[in-house]
Amino acid sequence: MRTSLLLACVTLLVAPLALSAAETERPNIILIMADDVGYECFGCYGSKQYQTPNIDRMAAGGMQFTHCYSQPLCTPSRVKLMTGLVNARNYSAFSVLDRDQYTFGHLLKEAGYRNMIAGKWQLYGAENYSKQFRGKGTLPGDAGFDQWCLWQVDKLGERYDAPLLNINGENRQFGKEKYGPDICVDQILNFIDQESDKPFFVYYPMILVHDPFVPTPDSAIRDRKAKQRNFEDMVAYMDKLIGKIVDHVEQRGLTDNTLILFVGDNGAHVRLASQLDGEKIQGGKGKTTDAGTRVPMIGYWPGKIPAGQTCDDLVDFSDFFPTLAQFAAAKIPGAIDGRSFSPQLLGEPGTPREWFYCYYNPRPERTKPTIFVRDQRWKLYDDGRLFDVANDVLEKRPITDPDGKPGAKAAHAKLSAALESMPAKGASLLQFPAGPAPSAAK
Repeated sequence: MRTSLLLACVTLLVAPLALSAAETERPNIILIMADDVGYECFGCYGSKQYQTPNIDRMAAGGMQFTHCYSQPLCTPSRVKLMTGLVNARNYSAFSVLDRDQYTFGHLLKEAGYRNMIAGKWQLYGAENYSKQFRGKGTLPGDAGFDQWCLWQVDKLGERYDAPLLNINGENRQFGKEKYGPDICVDQILNFIDQESDKPFFVYYPMILVHDPFVPTPDSAIRDRKAKQRNFEDMVAYMDKLIGKIVDHVEQRGLTDNTLILFVGDNGAHVRLASQLDGEKIQGGKGKTTDAGTRVPMIGYWPGKIPAGQTCDDLVDFSDFFPTLAQFAAAKIPGAIDGRSFSPQLLGEPGTPREWFYCYYNPRPERTKPTIFVRDQRWKLYDDGRLFDVANDVLEKRPITDPDGKPGAKAAHAKLSAALESMPAKGASLLQFPAGPAPSAAK
């Protein structure tokens, strides 16, 4: 029964791709993903602690989502985002994207886009990882990208001051006067400016604002050790670089035909604390609570996405794949778990999710998975714990008697059926393709 329900569920999630991509000129697409920053760190979500004027401007001129959910950690989130599949189907090891995976890079390239990625890779198994995983993942060129400027492909090095970056297959060591995130954005702008009759796709999984928490080029004190204050400066610099990209698109006259999406990859580091609406929010990276999985998300496309709108629909990281496919008029070659939210971006009702599923097992060689399903309010783990997250955001009070709380019984029944329809274990843990690893980038 689990298998039949699963197939039906996946088929339904592929189905809603008939909206207006054909009616809308295929846009350029820029997908920006910040590293390790929760929704509590943005002015448009109510923060007065952090300075994010450019992202706030995008929210005011576009659509802000209140219920976007990632995996709790970077590599699991990236694998889900890039493939449209839940981690139970294709996540094998931390820092690895299995070589047999079809990514949104492949999808858009086959649809006629020219593709570029800049920022953080961490999907090949760099030299700093165990030999068990080193070099077992995917190189950017094999994931559908024509050009790239990336930290941590096959080598580690520094990411901020004096960075080591892989640019189109060549590892380049920069001097102390160079700042890694600046180099990545400059490469993005150069790519946008290249003459072509093809639309472009830029995927920017940012280096910022992951630790180490160090001063930025704009910090008043360049040798400050205060991690929280440095983090606040890093958030401001992240916002500055995003503003630089948005401004460049506008200056090039591309605003009318460029979709820009911004999202975070998981919650903030656990050592960080933020104030939001009078409440202290401790960073939840690596945790399955809202502090680890609820992330900011904004869609910006003046003239196409209604300005100043807020969307409360559920968005799961697997949903980005079919959304990009719909805007690019690209055909998805197989079944996925994602559901397109492109109708909502264009101001239409769409077919919103009633729930999403999370399979989280970042180190499957030594850890056991955490599995849950949830909607905007209720959350059910596979061990039977049910939470009213809207009223218990830290998940301290599991509901032991659903009959005794209004709405809990119906939520339990709905989420139990959803949980039963999805995989209970990983499908391909540590099953790497046979044969020699592809040659590492030089």
